[in-house]
Amino acid sequence: MPARDIDGVLLLDKPSGMSSNAALQAARRLLGARRAGHTGTLDPMATGLLVLCFGEATKFAGSLLDADKAYAARVRLGVRTSTGDAEGEVLERREARAAPPEIEAALERYRGPIEQTPPMHSALKHRGRPLYTYARRGESVERSARRVVIRELVLEGIDGPDLGLRILCSKGTYVRVLAEDIGTALGCGAHLAALRRTRVGPFALEQAVGLDGLARVPESERAGLLSPVETLLGSWPRVDLAKEAETRFRHGQRVPAGIPTGMRDAQVAVFGAEGNFLGIGEIDGEGMLKAKRQMAA
Repeated sequence: MPARDIDGVLLLDKPSGMSSNAALQAARRLLGARRAGHTGTLDPMATGLLVLCFGEATKFAGSLLDADKAYAARVRLGVRTSTGDAEGEVLERREARAAPPEIEAALERYRGPIEQTPPMHSALKHRGRPLYTYARRGESVERSARRVVIRELVLEGIDGPDLGLRILCSKGTYVRVLAEDIGTALGCGAHLAALRRTRVGPFALEQAVGLDGLARVPESERAGLLSPVETLLGSWPRVDLAKEAETRFRHGQRVPAGIPTGMRDAQVAVFGAEGNFLGIGEIDGEGMLKAKRQMAA
């Protein structure tokens, strides 16, 4: 399929064993899209929701960078690995005999705001290079702890040494670090055995399609699976402009927003006279709206 301009958002169910970029490029080829990007990666081992942006949607992908994310995780007690997940080399095996009350007590320690040190096997940059490039050479570099928030940490089940967890967390949370910390708290060590992302901001995994499913859709109908660009903005406040104000907004001019005082000094999703999405704007203290990022005319 020849490359073409396509605007919209695709919710993809990423398979295990594939990098996020490889999944993005596979979806881009199936759609024949010229421009594509994503709103946050998943480790190759992990499966689940990737929010992919095509065409004009790539301009607004940043709106999801701060979004909370939800996961279904399987944590294996008694085994520590070099990477903190199932892809690493086993470093230690210990007997795991944690009882449910002990597990609940350990989980309670990690609910709410916590400090996490990013793992060496991560894509976080140090002097322009991902940390994992140093880790693969057997090197370790100093990393600063970061504050993240674990909004939900629910024990869904226990199956031998495996804990099934439901997690809702803030951006920047490393679930495999959380798994290791839980193992440390229980005194037996642990690693992340499996991870599936189930939600990113307003988007749920139930809405997603896999690469195989996308490939089965006739080429002429695949673009119909995309959601409109404005869905990236979720529940942002909305401003609708009349035709004259729309024209001025498109030309970068400030226009009256016509909103309550309480919405001033805010960012909003802006729509035209016919309900068409124009972009995002900022409202100043005087109630005037100025374009911050616009759709192409």
